[in-house]
Amino acid sequence: MKLYSIDTGFFKLDGGAMFGVVPKSIWQKTNPADERNLCTWANRLLLIEDGQRLTLVDTAIGDKQDDKFFSHYYMHGDDTLDKSLHKLGFHRDDITDIILTHLHFDHCGGAIKRDGDRLIPAFKNAVYWSNEQHWNWAIDPNPREKASFLKENILPIQESGQLQFLTEGASYAPDITIRYAHGHTEAMMLPQLSYKGKTILYMADLLPSVGHIPLSYVMSYDVRPLTTMAERQDYWTEIVDQEYILFLEHDSVNQCCTLQHTEKGIRLKETFRLDEI
Repeated sequence: MKLYSIDTGFFKLDGGAMFGVVPKSIWQKTNPADERNLCTWANRLLLIEDGQRLTLVDTAIGDKQDDKFFSHYYMHGDDTLDKSLHKLGFHRDDITDIILTHLHFDHCGGAIKRDGDRLIPAFKNAVYWSNEQHWNWAIDPNPREKASFLKENILPIQESGQLQFLTEGASYAPDITIRYAHGHTEAMMLPQLSYKGKTILYMADLLPSVGHIPLSYVMSYDVRPLTTMAERQDYWTEIVDQEYILFLEHDSVNQCCTLQHTEKGIRLKETFRLDEI
């Protein structure tokens, strides 16, 4: 198995929304905001080369939305998914599988592209993996998440016939297990990989950045913040005790990190690049 970090650029979101009840005077120390109170976030994906399968975890925002949509998120940076794949000698048509951690637009928007008046899969040779519980949650969204579940990102996957479902605890591959979290959204999937004798956990939105490590630093976007805190308590203890490596999708600086016990609770231990493992 070979793992690659895929950079697709940056976007901005309101710092207050990203840190919930935590005061700006605290969170801005790790995630400084601009004059509009916006913080910069990465759209960093994981590419897994394993035998005949080339699996991409999430697809970032994509580029099919209109200018009004993108004006809210201030997309910037020179990296794109295609450029990052090309640097590694791959093309999007080489992708055999897409694991969608969840169906919020910043995680699945790139799954679909415009072809004239049609919306079609952006990865024509890939199976798209979700789970039935989350899929049903996304296609009939609650008012709180409706703006994040865009039908143009979701329904064309099913219409193409390329959608398949995973079940909780399923082994996607011999060294890849799919775990779940339910606080951010219903049945968000977290791929867990055995790699070079270590365990890597893809954090999706359970841990957006190293600035979110304290248990109460929960995003306002989470539909069940108390559930997020309880899930973090369980995951964080396991992560420290078993020395997991965490892959960070949205941290604008850090690709990976580890955690440790401290007098203040579980906190950051180290940060490093994926290729340093």
